[in-house]
Amino acid sequence: MYQLQYADIQEDDVVDAKTRERQLFERSIGLLEEARSAPPNSRLVVEATHFTQRLWTALLSDLGEVDNQLPKELRANLISIGIWVLKEIERIRQGESDDFDGIIDITRTIQGGISQ
Repeated sequence: MYQLQYADIQEDDVVDAKTRERQLFERSIGLLEEARSAPPNSRLVVEATHFTQRLWTALLSDLGEVDNQLPKELRANLISIGIWVLKEIERIRQGESDDFDGIIDITRTIQGGISQ
């Protein structure tokens, strides 16, 4: 009985974590979509780039953990994507780019891949 309850709690934690991840990706996408038409260095651009940078930095940190249970190849691919996103965010922050669409598309793709 105890193990069944523990397994249920553990499964609920995974579902809750995936729900939070989807919500964070959705927030990032929403901010980036708003910032896409805003002037460079506006509050919207700063907020969108900062939030997205923090999100991807946290994801990269988690993906780099030894006890991360994702398959090694998938983790490596996600790390590569994360590094690309962070580089693009920095280019936007520096005024070298205004291409939000690539980051939005990648973020939507990753969000869609989170099991429901």
